[in-house]
Amino acid sequence: MTDLTDEKGGLPAVAAECFGVKIPSSPFLNDTRIRRMNEGRYEGEEIQGALSVVQPGDRVLELGAGLGVVGAVIAKNAKPEAVLSFEANPNLIPHIKDLHKINDLEEVMEVRHEVITAGPNQPDQVSFHLRTSFLGSSLIEHETRRTTAVEVPATSYDAVINAFRPDVLIMDIEGGELDLLRHANLRGIRAIVLEFHPDAYGTKGTRECKNILRGAMFKQHAETSTRFVWTCTRDEAWAHPDASWPDPAGGWSERVQTCEQAVVKPNTTSSITNHSGVQSALGHDVPLSAHWRNRRRSTLPFVRPERLEALPGRWIWGGLLYNNFAHFIAESLGRLWAIDVIQGHVDGIVFTPRRPSPIKDITLNSFQQDVFAACGITIPIKVLDKPTQVAELVVPGQGFGLGDIIDGTPSFHRFREAHFAKNIAPDGGDRLYISRSKLAIDKGGLLGEAQIEERLSAEGYEIFHPEKHPINVQLARYKAAKKIIGCEGSAMHLMAFCAHPGQDIAMIMRRKTEATTMIQRHLGAFAGKKPLIVSSLKSVWDHPISQRGRMSLGEPDLPKVHAELLTGGFISQSEPWPELDPSEVKTVLEARMKKVA
Repeated sequence: MTDLTDEKGGLPAVAAECFGVKIPSSPFLNDTRIRRMNEGRYEGEEIQGALSVVQPGDRVLELGAGLGVVGAVIAKNAKPEAVLSFEANPNLIPHIKDLHKINDLEEVMEVRHEVITAGPNQPDQVSFHLRTSFLGSSLIEHETRRTTAVEVPATSYDAVINAFRPDVLIMDIEGGELDLLRHANLRGIRAIVLEFHPDAYGTKGTRECKNILRGAMFKQHAETSTRFVWTCTRDEAWAHPDASWPDPAGGWSERVQTCEQAVVKPNTTSSITNHSGVQSALGHDVPLSAHWRNRRRSTLPFVRPERLEALPGRWIWGGLLYNNFAHFIAESLGRLWAIDVIQGHVDGIVFTPRRPSPIKDITLNSFQQDVFAACGITIPIKVLDKPTQVAELVVPGQGFGLGDIIDGTPSFHRFREAHFAKNIAPDGGDRLYISRSKLAIDKGGLLGEAQIEERLSAEGYEIFHPEKHPINVQLARYKAAKKIIGCEGSAMHLMAFCAHPGQDIAMIMRRKTEATTMIQRHLGAFAGKKPLIVSSLKSVWDHPISQRGRMSLGEPDLPKVHAELLTGGFISQSEPWPELDPSEVKTVLEARMKKVA
């Protein structure tokens, strides 16, 4: 083992040197690591990637500092303004600090013994599993590896991003990157160097990591990337803090951009992501026009088609037009807010179909027309199914949709409150149950809903089947009711648009999916108070053929449904509801099996 002379009293001797960075001796160095450091091959893929993208004056956030070598090499050679490193292994922290000190990097570098977490329900501390070798120590406990668990303080990713505002993210956290990327807001970050760990989450998890990066407009650098280490960057416009997914607090979601001679390209496949949307006259992507679902951009930059239709006049960009009722309500109305803020004459609103259609001259179906009418839309709506150059296109940001933006921006709420269902008078009783029981058995629903309806009828609830009524009748019922109970489904999305704090709303869950969470958040944000979520499922029966959660059948625990509605003040009868008869459940499931066979 090499042992270079220590030039600073009180510090360990220098054991190696890597890209001009002196590495102090420590119990974690062995002959192989020292040799690789001296040869510039230690963490070589990460170092080469980082040096290719970090620019003078950048702020670099490093998650998983390890021995501290990668961050120090960046600080020494790329001249960033600051490097902030996080390391969960407590045994490495003193040696990282020695490395900073011996290389005079303390003014530039900081290391914190914390774990970065993102997403809901963030803990104050997490368990970190130490291996004999520091390599492979991880937040993930492996059954085949002998580890020692230690508790490490946790800190919010969003808090770090907001305070430190990094330009570059370096991440090597032994499998924790998948969960972080699922929830982390990448706003403001121009470049990422990331090591994947398929041994922790498999090839499917690796693919998901890469798709998240692609969806955030990061492009892999082939010359500095390998199968397991990616170096990727994105255009400065996308690295801007306002260029991330839509924000219910405002930001670009409340901005409007006018594009002369804009090119609109419809989707060409039914995939979630498509190279489609809006392009400027000069061929540049218009980020404000992008459609986002959760934290994935579904309309990606495209190559301009050779043949273009021409649309004269001044039009508002409406985005994607969905034919599925639930997704139309939740995803096709998010830009209508701009009607109230755009000055001057407009000829109408243009949409592109969510899915390509063989039908020429696509027109709105009846429920789309009725919902747009309920929104107070009186100008023409045009569906562009061919690449089209629009003389003047006014592009508003996405003010509502699936994901965080389901809460809606302030501008979207002002539009909704000013226009939605204003010309529809309340009509109906004080108590309403929104049912799915008349829908086809293969459409998904709630087992035992007939029993629920019987007991709610005795409590004075009107049993309402929305699919049997026009949109204006549905909205009239929703506006009139003071207490509303609904079986979770798309009707609750529509009801949310006219909900208000004077109503008490309960939703009986029939499945366990992200869609349920979206409806819950939508109801809470638009009604002004949280709905009662009756979560009492004993089982969820998947559809025999389809993998879609909306097609499943939920089996509720009826005594629990009764107890929660009673406690919530929705019913008054104290006698518990009886359990579902297992033979009846079996009969329904067998009938559905025969229907789809």
